[in-house]
Amino acid sequence: MVGKNARSLTWLAVLLLLGAALGSLALWKFLNSSELPDGFASGNGRIEAIEIDIATKLAGRLESVLAEEGDMVEAGQVVARMDTKSLGAQLRTAQARVRQAQRERDHAVAIVRQRKSECSLAEKQLARSRAMRRRDPGAISQEQIDHDVTAVETARAACAAAEAQLANTDAAIEAAAAEVERISADIDDSTLKAPRSGRVLYRLAEPGEVLAAGGKILTVLDLTDVYMTLFLPTDQAGRVSIGAEARIIFDAAPQLVIPATISFVAPEAQFTPKEVETRDERDKLMFRVKARIDPALLRQHIEKVKTGVPGVAYVRLDGDLPWPEFLHVRLPQ
Repeated sequence: MVGKNARSLTWLAVLLLLGAALGSLALWKFLNSSELPDGFASGNGRIEAIEIDIATKLAGRLESVLAEEGDMVEAGQVVARMDTKSLGAQLRTAQARVRQAQRERDHAVAIVRQRKSECSLAEKQLARSRAMRRRDPGAISQEQIDHDVTAVETARAACAAAEAQLANTDAAIEAAAAEVERISADIDDSTLKAPRSGRVLYRLAEPGEVLAAGGKILTVLDLTDVYMTLFLPTDQAGRVSIGAEARIIFDAAPQLVIPATISFVAPEAQFTPKEVETRDERDKLMFRVKARIDPALLRQHIEKVKTGVPGVAYVRLDGDLPWPEFLHVRLPQ
């Protein structure tokens, strides 16, 4: 009885091993049914997008943040404001300096007119004195002539000084106006706007915090500039051209095949990151390649675009070859 049970167990083990072998064979055939033909290359990667940090230009206190993580923002949309009380006071001071400089200019203009009038009078007096001396040398002394000449030179010097003072007031007005323009620009820059449309990835500061110049408030993903980075060996990277067609399949949505274009091929080789390939592949020098998704396509499905999603990018090395059937474009509905 014991022997019969042992033989039954042996046959059961054999059947299980055979079933496992057949299952492995079927799995191998399934995985290799989509094997890439010559003229194509592939690599693992994750979807990435251009990240834009929205930061304050000047040091100051954060007054409000108008976006949350995950929010979609449009280009030009106000997303945060800095406290501008101090800047407002500086602006009023600069504007007062402009008004003061303008009044000083008005005074300088009046002085110039006065000095020109005095100069004209002195020149006329000198001319009369010389005319009288020519008619009658004894009618006026040389001392008076010298006095009139000195008066003319003094009046001309005073006129030149007044004109120089007028030029200084013009420069003062220009400097004060430039200060007003600078402070106004700082106030405008204290209202932070999204430079591009996208999704808020991180909210890095809260109202009431005091930030240094360049302090980051939000990080926004430009979801119209999305790409996948893959790594290819030298023999394949050398055949990839900028603008070559590519296809991307996401692990989370294998039923979709997204068209892309090669936008970048690194000029120098590097070791691949740990998370991308097996250890054997990491031991090889590889070239970094970017497959960029068409921005127009991204705009059509902007709400569905997510970064960090892993997948596989396929690159056509020979532009004359047709894409395999399993890489024909299949877009989301």
